[in-house]
Amino acid sequence: MMLRAESLNRFTSLLLPGLLLGLFLVLAPIEPVLGQPDSCGVQRDVGTRALDERVWKQLNVIYEKVSAQQYDEAYEDLRKMLGKAGREPYLQAILNQALAQVEWSRGNYQASLGFFEQAVELNTLPDQAHFTLMYQIAQLYFMQDRYDEALEKLDLWFCESPAEEITSAAYVLQASIYIQKEDYAGAVRAIDQAISVDDDPKEPWYQLKLAAQYELEQFPQATATLEIMVSKWPGNKTYWTQLSQIYFRLQKVDQALAVQALAYRNGLLDKQTDLLYLSSLYSNSDVPFKAAAVLQNGIEAGIVESNTYHWTIVAESWYAAEELERSLLAYEQAGTAASDGVIDLRRSFILVDLERWPAALESLDLALQKGGLDERKTAEVYLLRGMAQFNLGNFDSASADWGRASRYEKTREAARQWMIHLQEERRRRTS
Repeated sequence: MMLRAESLNRFTSLLLPGLLLGLFLVLAPIEPVLGQPDSCGVQRDVGTRALDERVWKQLNVIYEKVSAQQYDEAYEDLRKMLGKAGREPYLQAILNQALAQVEWSRGNYQASLGFFEQAVELNTLPDQAHFTLMYQIAQLYFMQDRYDEALEKLDLWFCESPAEEITSAAYVLQASIYIQKEDYAGAVRAIDQAISVDDDPKEPWYQLKLAAQYELEQFPQATATLEIMVSKWPGNKTYWTQLSQIYFRLQKVDQALAVQALAYRNGLLDKQTDLLYLSSLYSNSDVPFKAAAVLQNGIEAGIVESNTYHWTIVAESWYAAEELERSLLAYEQAGTAASDGVIDLRRSFILVDLERWPAALESLDLALQKGGLDERKTAEVYLLRGMAQFNLGNFDSASADWGRASRYEKTREAARQWMIHLQEERRRRTS
């Protein structure tokens, strides 16, 4: 009596979900397969095979144990049956396959592989079951980093399987093997196949494809992949940033800015590097107002570190946007933590432009007090101090500061001109 196909199919699906039906599929008489090589170069000669009623009953009992996840008992029963199989290669193949799948279910993958390989070596199962084993073996080889062997088995399974039976999972496995073999072009081809045959492509598939495109330096193609990824998973900040950075690399600055700015408006940018990058994009695109606002907001929100360097960027951006009051406040923040007087000197230039002479004089004194100025900057301090003192009516102090400024080559001529102006002003006031 033949084992009922519907029972065996149920047995198979419980043993190893997701794989093609392979276990005990040879249950009714089959036509002999002639020993002719097919298009895959495989020559097989499999005749009619069947299981008797006694074996069927034993396997049915084992099926019940497997369905109850009693894998240890099922394993022992199968081992006993294999020990009594004698010289029946067909039954041995079926039992080895069953043992392999029980071991797979128990997580014993090395043992599972051994049983699968034995079932293949017996070469007695019909084609569908025989080549399904290739897929299972390929998975186990992949798990053991045996990538060449995994690809060989998988390619054979692809060749022998009808197109309608090849699922996206098989292409994903193929792509994963190619990645490990550093065959990135092969990985892209395989994952594209997976995406094309699946109604709901998974996020890791696109991640794999993107990684391969990066390795191949296929940046235009990577932008297309990332455009899909940001549309499918808009909450993932990394995809927005990667897309922006690739646009920037391709010298598409407007697109780079638009993508990063949209991520910012969506509240996705929560790291210092994100905001520094966006601020620099605004600066490069000659939008200093937004460059300053993004970075200052980040500092005030505690995302960007409040230090001299960052506040200086903010101050310079506000200055470029002609927001002098905001620039002054930012320079004041920057100067608070500065160990030298450079920032205070920069602030002094703005205060002089605004003709705020007492504040300018105070800032210049602070710059000298902190020190750390090179020769040129020191000369500028004295020149500006003279201007502040002059406008405050402190002519003697102005003269002394310009005298110091005249000692430096960079400011000598300007100091001389101011001294002439001072003399003329004194004559005017005494005449």
